[in-house]
Amino acid sequence: MGEQLVTDLTNQFLIAMPDMADPNFGGTVVFVAEHSEKGALGLVINRPMEIDLATLFERIDLKLEIAPLAASPVFYGGPVQMDRGFVLHEPVGAWNSTVTVGGELGLTSSKDVLEAVASGGGPRRMLVTLGYAGWGPGQLEEEISRNAWLTVPASVELIFDTPVEQRFQAAFRLLGIDPAFLATSAGHA
Repeated sequence: MGEQLVTDLTNQFLIAMPDMADPNFGGTVVFVAEHSEKGALGLVINRPMEIDLATLFERIDLKLEIAPLAASPVFYGGPVQMDRGFVLHEPVGAWNSTVTVGGELGLTSSKDVLEAVASGGGPRRMLVTLGYAGWGPGQLEEEISRNAWLTVPASVELIFDTPVEQRFQAAFRLLGIDPAFLATSAGHA
């Protein structure tokens, strides 16, 4: 039957503790889209990359003409499959390759969702990443037990409505914590 998960972290945020040494994840908020005994998959939601959506769409031979959307950043989703796009969106919709998370969010890795966006359709709200964060069986639980991450139920508002530079602090506030109090050494404001 396989081991029961102690905690299912699907639809939770992982918030990197201030002393996180891994440069891939220092200062990040990760949305966990899948978690099972096989491991976990998440997307970093607060690290915009240098490229915007218009540039990404050009790379896959689509034209994005919706001005405010075209200038939106593409996010660094994590160090795995950095050549692939992942779209976290609401509502879930009906795309070729979508995982439904928490009933209201979809994580789609198929191009059809971006084709719909290019033609003016597509989901109401979305965050596009290149790459994702992946953990093998038991690896994420191990990292949490070593206090690398704090966890809190995900907030759709934080993903889509909170300005990028405020997401890390806002995720801590979901826990009722000021991250400044967690600093392990002096001098971090």
